[in-house]
Amino acid sequence: MKNDLSKPSDFAPTRRQLLGLGLVAAGAAAFNVVPGFELLASAQAAVPAAAQKIADHFSSVKSMSGEFVQFGPKGEQTGGKFFLERPGKIRFNYDGASNFKVISDGKSVVILNKKMNTSDLYPLSKTPLKLLLDDRIDLSGDRVKSVKEEDDLTTIQLSDKSVFGNARITMMFDPKTYDLRQWTITDAQGKDTTVMIFNTKEGVSFAPDTFAIDYTANRELNTKTR
Repeated sequence: MKNDLSKPSDFAPTRRQLLGLGLVAAGAAAFNVVPGFELLASAQAAVPAAAQKIADHFSSVKSMSGEFVQFGPKGEQTGGKFFLERPGKIRFNYDGASNFKVISDGKSVVILNKKMNTSDLYPLSKTPLKLLLDDRIDLSGDRVKSVKEEDDLTTIQLSDKSVFGNARITMMFDPKTYDLRQWTITDAQGKDTTVMIFNTKEGVSFAPDTFAIDYTANRELNTKTR
């Protein structure tokens, strides 16, 4: 998958931008529906076969690497490289002197700011990012809030109110190649952070420590249990 994207501006992402990757999902804001979506009225509503086929294809991608551009709620733009290994593992290396990193090892997600010498730890199971990294993206049940099928884009919106509150993730796929193009995390306050991926490679191998979180060396991590 290739997109013609300009190089993002080189500045440190804010904590809200990093959390927009799906790391915080608490809150009690009203659930907002994206206009134009076909709402699935109940858990028994049939998910379009084409949408499940796309989700199954993406689930079959066990490893992937590439570049990303992230857009914050106010249009802030950052970028870097990402590495993904299913189930549950992902790493974002942000460009710039701040040396931000976001790493999930399948159980926890850590935000590392080497410049400020700070770190925050979250349980992966409490973040919408988990829905992207599951071994299989299952569109059955009431996690599917909406599906929109267009000639050039299939959009699937997922949430789990019992776990993530009013936060949700919206994934956009190419309906012909089934490639994931981007995802948007909407937090409980209705603010969107979008991550576009490009120059991707599938079926890649990673060094053993790519997704490692050193819990022993980071006992001072501020553990969040939202």
